[in-house]
Amino acid sequence: MNAPGKPVKNDDIGLDTRMELYRVQVEIRDFEKRAFDLFLQNLVKGTSHLSLGQEAVAAGFAVAMKPGDKSFCTYRGHAHTLARGVEMEKVLGELMQRDNGLMRGKGGSMHLTSVEHGVMGSYAIIGAHLPIACGSAWRAQYLGQDDVSVCFFGDGTTNIGAFHEALNFAVVWKLPVVFVCENNLYMEYTPIGDVTAVEHPAADRASAYGLERIIVDGNDADAVYRVAQAAFAKARAGEGPSLIECMTYRHSGHSRADPAKYRPPGELEEWMKRDPIKVYKQRLADFGVPQADVDAIDQQTKEKVEAATEACKAAPIPPVEIMTTDVYADGGWAWRN
Repeated sequence: MNAPGKPVKNDDIGLDTRMELYRVQVEIRDFEKRAFDLFLQNLVKGTSHLSLGQEAVAAGFAVAMKPGDKSFCTYRGHAHTLARGVEMEKVLGELMQRDNGLMRGKGGSMHLTSVEHGVMGSYAIIGAHLPIACGSAWRAQYLGQDDVSVCFFGDGTTNIGAFHEALNFAVVWKLPVVFVCENNLYMEYTPIGDVTAVEHPAADRASAYGLERIIVDGNDADAVYRVAQAAFAKARAGEGPSLIECMTYRHSGHSRADPAKYRPPGELEEWMKRDPIKVYKQRLADFGVPQADVDAIDQQTKEKVEAATEACKAAPIPPVEIMTTDVYADGGWAWRN
């Protein structure tokens, strides 16, 4: 695993897992860059929220998950959906409102869902998914199943009631749920520090619910992977929930409509030095991974993005007949009382 003469550092993760962590991060990065390009071409409609700069969080948790574990995402959910193994074509088709999309173009960027892959929805309403994740975890507990529900949310979510209600409920019932705050410093356009009484909006409130204060470098996939493993082991052992705050940074604005001019000069440049892709490439080099192996992943990812792009451009728009389907659980739309 290590080239001759190379020091062995943190060798607990292993080469195969590290290569997977790198692959997932690169796939998210290249996919979202392509999605942005297609938006500029008017091929992606409406708004969407990119995770450029936050890839290590999605990769670290997804690689640590087992099949059957459940992911609950925010509207910034492309990364988590891809990280759980959903095909690029399915996600890109949904963004482009094509019939080959994950929901045949009816869900769009903010409502990606794939039960098959454990992606239990992206939620456009801030904090709406935290109580739902508790319900999923309660189901697993009640049925004696060992899956863990993982709920991702932004720093702004910590200032609404659903955050506190979900934490309290999860602790009281010792639910197998992991709450993950992706703290990118900004709640839409407002710095989280300007409107929050504590420095770390998630971790500094953990003690109020009897939970450990956990803060991790959200731009280091190895660090995220390790903390995720520990939280999952705790949940599967019946020891209850965890609350993890991942410190990270989005390279672009809140959404496509946001030029992010509110950020102080130099802040982006400083965070770019800790770009998770750059960090992980250096990590692989430190472990003696041949550059050719890294280049192969980069090339394979580019080919996957190109193939998905061409497939989605060629795909038809959804037929009008499906407009009123899937409104109710039986697939229909007719009102009943």
